[in-house]
Amino acid sequence: MGQEILINVTPRETRVAVVESGVLDEITVERSSQKGWVGSIYKGKVVRVLPGMQAAFVDIGAERTAFLHASDIAGSMGQEGGGGDKGHASINRLLTTGQELLVQVIKEPLGTKGARLTTQISIPSRYLVFMPGVGYVGVSQKVDDENERQRLKEIVRANIPEGGQGGYILRTAAEGTTEEELVTDMKFLQRMWETIQQRARDTAAGSVIHEGLRLVQRTMLDLVGAEIDKVRVDDMQSFQELLEFARQFVPELVPRIEYFGEDSPLFDVYSVEDEIKKALSRKVLLKSGGYLIIDQREAMTTIDVNTGAFVGRRNLEETIFKTNLEATQAIARQLRLRNLGGIIIIDFIDMADEEHKRQVLRALEKAMARDRAKTTISAVSELGLVEMTRKRTRESLEHVLCEPCPTCEGRGLVKTPETVCYEIFREILRQVRQFDIEQYRILASQEVVDMLTNEEAGNVTELEAFVGKPIKFQVEPMYAREQFDVVPM
Repeated sequence: MGQEILINVTPRETRVAVVESGVLDEITVERSSQKGWVGSIYKGKVVRVLPGMQAAFVDIGAERTAFLHASDIAGSMGQEGGGGDKGHASINRLLTTGQELLVQVIKEPLGTKGARLTTQISIPSRYLVFMPGVGYVGVSQKVDDENERQRLKEIVRANIPEGGQGGYILRTAAEGTTEEELVTDMKFLQRMWETIQQRARDTAAGSVIHEGLRLVQRTMLDLVGAEIDKVRVDDMQSFQELLEFARQFVPELVPRIEYFGEDSPLFDVYSVEDEIKKALSRKVLLKSGGYLIIDQREAMTTIDVNTGAFVGRRNLEETIFKTNLEATQAIARQLRLRNLGGIIIIDFIDMADEEHKRQVLRALEKAMARDRAKTTISAVSELGLVEMTRKRTRESLEHVLCEPCPTCEGRGLVKTPETVCYEIFREILRQVRQFDIEQYRILASQEVVDMLTNEEAGNVTELEAFVGKPIKFQVEPMYAREQFDVVPM
């Protein structure tokens, strides 16, 4: 069974779900307030050059300045530059503060970091990717037949206009296409590039010149060649726009695109809403009774595997081995579903058998092989951990849908009422030495005031005697547990 693409569209949000064998495999959310960045072209202005980092900050009109590394600047290779990266010219020779240049976003803003840029512009179409300023023609590595590769290259080279500046990469979808189809794509890309150049001349720095493909369109192009059974869209206007886009870029998908007009919400019919809720939980249950604990932090993501209620049938080592094997499939799915990237540390249950370790590692590699994001997996470390990386090009599902708790500030823990009581006592003693007042009024949450007037009442009495001032309490219903004020009266 192939994949089904479910597209849920509301005025301010678009959600695309990839469902495989009835199970949610990927979910991507794009909101109008957080538009997709990757592929968009801007006229930027260099605001700061950083020789020590071989990079520059560029203003593209976004909330945060974007980041441009020397290696992402066209023409930087093969030049000598003092202090530059090996094989790259020094950033000082490539850019100057105040310089205006055309840049393209290759990585969305993540957390506190701005977008990542390149000056090596690339514009995709159905069969080709056009790269201005590049003088070669390449073919996707997924096209295996050498004769076909050569045929495609010759067609493109023969149809590059005289004096035309730019190179092409033939996409996987170009395999088996006619010369007419390729030439049509080339003309389309040339016209688009001319339009972009004209807009760049007429537009002020810090403005968008060409917006990248929207989420639905990007999904369609990314899944070219995949076994897609159906594409279901629950919004008529989006359905018609998608049909038009598919006719131009992905014609083989046109018969499979359907409008979903039923009364029940599309995502409810496929239980996608429930799966999204589960994807925001730390705990992931395995069918055997084991479970995963997934913790996403700034520096890395950690995944802990546990046997839980799974007791096995033979012996402990076999139980551990089967739990770890099952966990590899669940981990691969959760990484795609939650879009977790960067450094990932997996703590499998300790295995004594070396062959079991090898099989678990191979199972993880096999499960990750179908991931469209680039991944690198290391061997099991001396501590029994598997270290891996997954390329991060956009925010994780958690970061898109959630924000840090304002009460615990993202720690996941809050101080006990007892701890807050002792903080209040210390604040009173601090103020006694500074102010001459008649009494103190403590403003705090209900549970903290309850503890001060019950379990800590004896300590409060002793403190009143020590400072020689009465202490009154007032419940503030809107205060979180850790909030309090000591008000001199």
